[in-house]
This record gives sequence, structure tokens and C-alpha cells, in this order.
Amino acid sequence: MKTTILVTGGNGQLGQCIQSIAKQFPALSFLFVDKNTLDITIEKNVLEFFEDHHIHWCINCAAYTAVDHAEENRELAHQVNVVGARNIANACHWNGSKLIQISTDFVFDGKKSLPYKETDCVNPLGIYGRTKLNGEVEVKKNCPSHFIVRTSWLYSEFGNNFMKTMLRLGSERDQLSVVNDQIGSPTYAVDLAEALIQIIQLDTDNYSVYHYSNRGHISWFDFAKTIFEQTNNNLILNPILSRDYATLAERPKYSVLDTTKISDEFALEIPFWRDSLICALSKVK
Repeated sequence: MKTTILVTGGNGQLGQCIQSIAKQFPALSFLFVDKNTLDITIEKNVLEFFEDHHIHWCINCAAYTAVDHAEENRELAHQVNVVGARNIANACHWNGSKLIQISTDFVFDGKKSLPYKETDCVNPLGIYGRTKLNGEVEVKKNCPSHFIVRTSWLYSEFGNNFMKTMLRLGSERDQLSVVNDQIGSPTYAVDLAEALIQIIQLDTDNYSVYHYSNRGHISWFDFAKTIFEQTNNNLILNPILSRDYATLAERPKYSVLDTTKISDEFALEIPFWRDSLICALSKVK
């Protein structure tokens, strides 16, 4: 019998990345849902869906990820990131399903200068990070069989993300300013998707919090610079400070994740960020 995997947020960036590689795993049966086919904020709907389908694993990619809009839409962010996570966790627990909850580097305040370990103190700066952290709490409380995977700076050929925004702006402008004092690890969402499937295939019970991002770390400015170098775009790129680029939500200045734990536990070979970026750009072309 095939292992059935429910993927919420199936039309989001990570969900689409999982879809793009799903056929490579014939022993796995994927169910992709979005908010129109399964509203995770409604407990009754979630419980009924799990009862109607024999689900072995759930990857909860569904999230309110608009960092700035979350500051103004706090209730909606809470409903999706906290209530939704609780509903999924409860349904997994009552139906004997294992849960992979996707979380974020925004649970940290960015005041460290060394990569964040899973055991480091959390202190989110904004509503997005706070609701994602509260979602983690709900998962831990309601579903013992869980893996919480925090990631950072996701991009891919799917959805809206920094890489695609730079490619668009690079075709429209001859000059651009990008923040140079926020440091993190760009993560190709297809790499993350493959890592999640490897976790499922190993089928261990080492439930815990894990960090996953591509190896290496840079600023947003350096990320943009590399994108334009790889695409032979000679626009003028100017580095600026965060204080000169006003946003509703404060971002962590340093959110590099230590991926030692997930790499060792699941025998993952994590690609370097530049190599994955080149791969992603080739698919966009």
C-alpha cells in the first residue's frame, strides 16, 4: 500500500515545488489541497477531510506569509498560522498521522552573530514570526508525532519570491537599491521539498524541531548581485541600510540557521546556496 501524504498550501511556493518532484516517488501518493479545497481554519472541515482520506503524513505548507501585511491583518495571520496549525495537529493526532510543520527563521530576533541552533531562544520581532511560533507551540501541544522544520529566504521558479522579483525588476529598470545589512541563507524550495520527502521515506520517530536552509550565508544585496551576474544583467545595484527601506514589519538582521542537526539525523547532503540558485535560474529561463 502506498504512503499517502497530504500537502496543505498545495498551490503555494513550497507546495508547487513538492508537486514538481512528486512523480519521482512512485511509492508515495500525494494529496495537494489549497484554501479552496480545505480551509484549515475550520476544525470541522479538517477533521472530516482526515476521516475521509487515509492519511499517513501531512506536510503543512499552508501559511499566511505576507510579513508586512500580517502587521495589519493580525487576525487573519493568527487564524491561518495558529488556529490552522492547531486544527491540522489535532487531526493528525486523532488519525494517527505524522505531521511536518513548516516554520520560519522569523521566530528569532536576529541579534546573534552565529548560526541559530534549534535550542536557541526564540523572540520574534513581528506578527508573522509570532504567529508562526505560536503555531509551533500548538503543534507540540496537540500532535506528539511531529517534525517542525524551520527554513529561511525561500525562493524558486514558482510563486512570488525575491529571485523572481529581482528578475522582473531587472527587466524594467536600469538601477536598483537592495538592503545590505540583513544576513541569511537563501533556500531553494525544491531542495527543501526533497529534504521533506527524505524525512518521510526514512520514517523515523525522532520527532523534534529542525533547521533547513541551503549552505552559506549572504545579504539580500549579495543575493541580488549574484542573480544579476548569473543572468548577465548589468544594471546598477546600490546597497542600502534597512533603516533606509521602510517596511511595516521589522526583520531580523541575522537569521542564519544551523543545519547540522537535520543533516546528521536524516543523512541530508545540503547544497550550497549559489549552486541551487544557478539551478533555479536555469529552470526560469
